Amino acid sequence: MADKLNYKVGMIGALDMLRFKNMPKVREKAIQAASSAPLPKTLTTNEKAKQRHPEKQEVIVAEIRRNGADAKTIVLKTEDGSALAPFRAGQYISVCVPIGGTVTTRSYSLCSSPAWTKRGEYNITVKRDDAGFVSPYIQDHWVVGQHVTISGPQGHLYYERLRDAKKVVALAGGSGITPFMGMAYAIRDGFEDFDLTILFGSRTEDGIVYKKELDEVCAACDKVHVVHVLFDEEKPGYEHGFITAELIKKYGGEEYSVFMCGPQAMYNFLDGEIAKLGLRRKFVRRELFGMIKDPWNQPGYPEDIRGKTFNLKVIQCGREYDITASADEPLLTSIERAGSVAPSRCRSGECSWCRSKLVSGKVFVPEKTDGRRRADIEFGYIHPCASFPMSDIVLDVPNSTLK
Repeated sequence: MADKLNYKVGMIGALDMLRFKNMPKVREKAIQAASSAPLPKTLTTNEKAKQRHPEKQEVIVAEIRRNGADAKTIVLKTEDGSALAPFRAGQYISVCVPIGGTVTTRSYSLCSSPAWTKRGEYNITVKRDDAGFVSPYIQDHWVVGQHVTISGPQGHLYYERLRDAKKVVALAGGSGITPFMGMAYAIRDGFEDFDLTILFGSRTEDGIVYKKELDEVCAACDKVHVVHVLFDEEKPGYEHGFITAELIKKYGGEEYSVFMCGPQAMYNFLDGEIAKLGLRRKFVRRELFGMIKDPWNQPGYPEDIRGKTFNLKVIQCGREYDITASADEPLLTSIERAGSVAPSRCRSGECSWCRSKLVSGKVFVPEKTDGRRRADIEFGYIHPCASFPMSDIVLDVPNSTLK
């Protein structure tokens, strides 16, 4: 027969066992005592989440100032000075722009310091594109005091110390400087801690956006450096030509991450240059493409549909309507052109905000802007901002909250 176990329980241990034994009674008493109290209408966690990740925010245009030859910086503030949603330097907001009978959106990187959100301020910069639809309207019609509806901060072009190298080489073209302007402010103001070297491509010295502000940040913070690269001019103190692999190596050092923001043509060129550097994939980050404007130049575009139009039946919250859709522009643009409001944020095929069910029909999705999950592809969901019709389409579109 096995020996009996002999052990002693001290006073503290006995009290712990008694407390554990009585725990159900204590819990039941607490439940009964609280049963008559009204349930809270909202939870603190939910309220905090709404403040940090709002679907939309209301602001006014507080100031408009020229920035370079064809760009304007627009200061957006809350009317009562209350705080705006916090953001990571490098993120963007989506701006709602009603033009005539059309309600559309455009994404603009936040080029202000994250510290300024506490005083209710965001800054964006709008560069004029006379061939565009929205930027000329904003530059010509927005005035101080105007009310504007914007989204909460979005996007993934921000520094992450567990992923990125301690040094970041930022490649900017034209108004693509805006997210890096926000990063420069964030480093200066103590919100971020990494070394930032900006290779900033501009056509001429007079066309450099944020030159004065960049000079001031560099003078105040030894972790921010700017190298200007002029394409149309050769001047002392400036690099000349394109941003090449050799130029990146020259200023990159031993280990660095590459962040990019600029026009699509710049990305097309830099893809080949960055491939020469042999960087690990995690060390290469880029801002969103924006909507593809030349689908016929993308691999896989069927040449026989260029210039054609198709019927698009839109189903939205039980309502149905028929519109015309061009094979040369994304379905989202066709929907907005018809005066309807569809959900959108990035307009680049990535964020999934416009995710819609393709009930019937065929679409062309450029590989560069196909941000769908595998399950969405399998079950017939598309992003209208990055999908071009190849036939008549029936599309089930969710309602928009940003209007």
